[in-house]
Amino acid sequence: MLLKDETVIVTGASGNLGSAVAQLIAARGARVVCVDRTDANHDSIAAGLDPDRHLMLSGYDLSTKGGADAMLAAVTAKFDRVTALVNTVGGFRTGRVAEDALDQWDLMMLLNARVAMVTSAVVLPAIVAAGGGSVVHISAQPGQKAAAGQAAYAASKAAVIRLIEAIAAEHRKDRISANCLLPGTIDTPQNRAAMPDAKPDVWISPVSIAEVIAFLISPPGRLVTGAAIPATGLI
Repeated sequence: MLLKDETVIVTGASGNLGSAVAQLIAARGARVVCVDRTDANHDSIAAGLDPDRHLMLSGYDLSTKGGADAMLAAVTAKFDRVTALVNTVGGFRTGRVAEDALDQWDLMMLLNARVAMVTSAVVLPAIVAAGGGSVVHISAQPGQKAAAGQAAYAASKAAVIRLIEAIAAEHRKDRISANCLLPGTIDTPQNRAAMPDAKPDVWISPVSIAEVIAFLISPPGRLVTGAAIPATGLI
């Protein structure tokens, strides 16, 4: 129960990865705040959780400071402190630079980079006030090297890596660790449908990624900071 003293905000909690993180860290003892724009999947996430130790929030636009501020106000109305932010909000689109990919650029920067920046900016002071904690965002391997058609996606995920490096440098003295994960292909129903000829046995399960996140937000895991950690499996 390494997480019994932690209060963790999980954004994108209705998604495959977010819900896996929320359920795993709750099982490890954390107080969990599940945040998403919709309440889809909230009932299944909440099933079996202690109502005194979790909070389900929906309807907040985390790409805006006003939305993120309102979210944090709802959190602090129930829990006395926040010690961790796990942001799983994100999206994936492809488009070649010379083929009018500007809409994809704006969308990827919004979902992958802006939400990470806004949620960090709003939640970090609360973690400082709690005496320390951790921030974890989800980047991706193309954030280190883009392939054809990945300009917008790769640039947005590279922005997440640079954001994490800056947070780690700015908040080391506040006892806040900041890291991001670079997963391989995640084994989700959506990815299986989109890539029917692929071999999902070599993909990474959401629960496996959640295990790494649970370690990073635990007291021992805070020894790691400023890192972009590959999470691609061994096969």
